[in-house]
Amino acid sequence: MAFSIDGIASGLDTTTMINQLMQLEARPQTLLKAKATSTQGFVTALQQLNTRLSSLTELATKTAKPLALDLYKVASSSDAATATATSSAGAGTLDFTVKQLASSQSSVTAAMTAFSAEASTLTLRAKDGTTTEIATTGTLDDVIAQVNKAEVGITATKVSAGTLGGVQQYRLQFTAQEPGAEHRFDVFRGTAADITAGTATALFSESGAATVRAAQDAEVVLWGGTAAEQTLTSSSNTFADILPGVSVTVAKTTTDPVSVTVSRDAEATSTKAKELVDALRGVFSFVEANTKVTPGATASAAPTAGRFTGDSAVRGITQSMLTAATAPINGRSTSELGITLTRSGTVEFDAEKFAAALAKDPAAVKDALTQLSTRVAEAGKAASDKYDGELTSRIKSQESTVRNLNDQVSGWDQRLEKRRSALERTYSALEVQLSQLQSQGDWLSSQLAGLPTGSGL
Repeated sequence: MAFSIDGIASGLDTTTMINQLMQLEARPQTLLKAKATSTQGFVTALQQLNTRLSSLTELATKTAKPLALDLYKVASSSDAATATATSSAGAGTLDFTVKQLASSQSSVTAAMTAFSAEASTLTLRAKDGTTTEIATTGTLDDVIAQVNKAEVGITATKVSAGTLGGVQQYRLQFTAQEPGAEHRFDVFRGTAADITAGTATALFSESGAATVRAAQDAEVVLWGGTAAEQTLTSSSNTFADILPGVSVTVAKTTTDPVSVTVSRDAEATSTKAKELVDALRGVFSFVEANTKVTPGATASAAPTAGRFTGDSAVRGITQSMLTAATAPINGRSTSELGITLTRSGTVEFDAEKFAAALAKDPAAVKDALTQLSTRVAEAGKAASDKYDGELTSRIKSQESTVRNLNDQVSGWDQRLEKRRSALERTYSALEVQLSQLQSQGDWLSSQLAGLPTGSGL
């Protein structure tokens, strides 16, 4: 490292001189840094545009799917049932009555203090005949623990049943975890072999035991009182696809008919169209904000250009998106759908005009919106595809430029460091030489002063 003697001999401010010289030397690097910062800002703006285009493309792709605009709403005439519709639903009406709701079995034993004084095995039998043997110590708490541990869809719990002769009594309550007749069960004292032999005792047939809630399916009756009367059952209270794409959930029984009506959801379709136009306008607004030239703060100040000002690639992508959104469809203007190109180069959505067109010809509007969405999706994919999209390629190219500029800046760091070291060594050597010359001058002056004068001759 060079040692700097700052003006000891020369009286010069060598540090300031070196710093000023280094500022001149660093001008190319300063320009490179400014270029790198500007290019990185451009890359960031391109990435933000690409994100908006990707979101728009995803939305347009979903909207363009065959069933995306087959939107229906469903209404029930009674709080006895609620209904939901999917995209596969179609317009229609269905009347029915709710005969019964689904329920899960819940059974209790007679009051007891222990499960069994002799046999400590019980067997759970499902409706389909499947048996599960439970080995216990005979205590009520162990019976409960072993039943719950078996995980056969039945839970057990101990319920206080008062005292008998001063001794606390309990009942065991067994409950199916799922509703429906298919989840009915029995519990026996004894093994599965005992059940087969007929020597096992049904726990809920003992004196004082009972099934307090039977396992049953929900039932609805269609076309009741007619020759076409039909009963539908469900292990839960929900009847899936009772109409195509329509599910009904019953909440209470009723003898009054419940009407479920499915109709086209014009409001939801309008919302889909508005979401698409809003996403388009978001892209165009972002491009406009980054393209306009901002006047200088003062009359003498230069105007500031936007990130995309003069960029042909962004301009071409924007034009492609505008064309996709506003070009005629089947020879008809998109303005008939309420989608209008404005003077500022963006699009607007007229909800009332769209609703009127949809009410007049739903099929035509659906077809037009599907075609428009398809065009927007294709244009968006061409620009923002993560592999070969035009904007994606542009971003990669500009990122490469930024890396190259940063590499050049790093190279200049090393070059400038060497230059500063050289200047410091040069000025340090100069100061040393000047100091030596000053010392020699002082010595010569002292020698000359010591010479005899001519006054004694």
